[in-house]
Amino acid sequence: MKKKRLLSYIVGLCFFITAVNVPTVVLAEPGNVQVEAKSAILIEPSTGKVIYEYNSHEKLPLASVTKIMTMLLVMEAIDSGKIKMEDKVTISENSKKMGGSTMLLDTGEIRTVEELIKGIAIASGNDAAVAMAEYLAGNESSFVEKMNSRSKELGMNDTHFMNCTGLTAAGHVSSAFDISIMSRELLKHSGILKYTGTYMETISEGRKTPIGLVNHNKLVRFFKGCDGLKTGFTDEAKYCISATAVRDGVRMLSVIMGSPSYKVRNRDASMLLNYGFSKYECKKVIEKDSTIDKVYLSKTSDKYFIAKASQDVNITLEKGTEHKIEKKCSTNLIKKAYKKGDIIGKCEIYLDDVRISTIDMYCDRDIKRGGIFENLKNLITNIYKYAI
Repeated sequence: MKKKRLLSYIVGLCFFITAVNVPTVVLAEPGNVQVEAKSAILIEPSTGKVIYEYNSHEKLPLASVTKIMTMLLVMEAIDSGKIKMEDKVTISENSKKMGGSTMLLDTGEIRTVEELIKGIAIASGNDAAVAMAEYLAGNESSFVEKMNSRSKELGMNDTHFMNCTGLTAAGHVSSAFDISIMSRELLKHSGILKYTGTYMETISEGRKTPIGLVNHNKLVRFFKGCDGLKTGFTDEAKYCISATAVRDGVRMLSVIMGSPSYKVRNRDASMLLNYGFSKYECKKVIEKDSTIDKVYLSKTSDKYFIAKASQDVNITLEKGTEHKIEKKCSTNLIKKAYKKGDIIGKCEIYLDDVRISTIDMYCDRDIKRGGIFENLKNLITNIYKYAI
């Protein structure tokens, strides 16, 4: 009798434990994709098309995924010429005392902007993030104002930043949808992938003890094609990630928020990326150095040159679907002469009436406008031709 009671008690206890710990499994539509998280999204970043989403606008703490916006402002400052990679930054006491993940920087230590970017992108260094915030805006609070201002410009309506690190703070929230927006914007600065895609790095110059950096994003090492962007964890936010990868010319971006463990987070992010790769393919629309247009120097001139593409243009398309692809070219011929290789205009590529790329066109030869007599001759020839 006692054995039966004991067995009944154990069975009941096991049922209770199982019931309270069963994770929420969400069935994605379309397809049979399942994610185990509070929120998730999968997008094709070149167009921003949402392929899958679950609670994508729920406002949640985002931990160190916050640093995507920090890196975005840094890269925008670099690409605009405001700062340079080789600029020297002195580490403040305020930067040094940051908790959580750090680069272990010392007060008064001098590091370059590039080294601090490595610290943020690879090791998720809170000290490096605050050091860059102070360098760009004078102090962290002023930098956070810039973060919030930039998020509004990007249409991130679910987001409010309280710091540049992602450390727990009341009101510091975002959504999977908004994280995909700032991630997509950061991807426009392709140079950042050099750092977010690095698994291990050592910084030793000027130090007795080298700084060893190991990427918190293990997908960089274990998932084919993964080269970013940022992970995050706090007790409040749980495990978060904005993960991107490229295969056969197709890039995908998945965001996971509030996952119960880093293994589940990485599994679900990988699953979404693979789902995206199974649905999309890359199509080459323009090949570098190919002919785009035939351009006459004027309406009355018979002189022309060939406008050629300065780079490849690839478009990511959903498999088995039809799309309208258009090219719109514009030239600005203001000089009297052009040399081979001179940039003479732009070519915009549209996918279903949405501009997705703009490239430079260059001149294929040395050419110059005719003189007064040549222009007069062309004018008379054209008048005669049309009169007939």
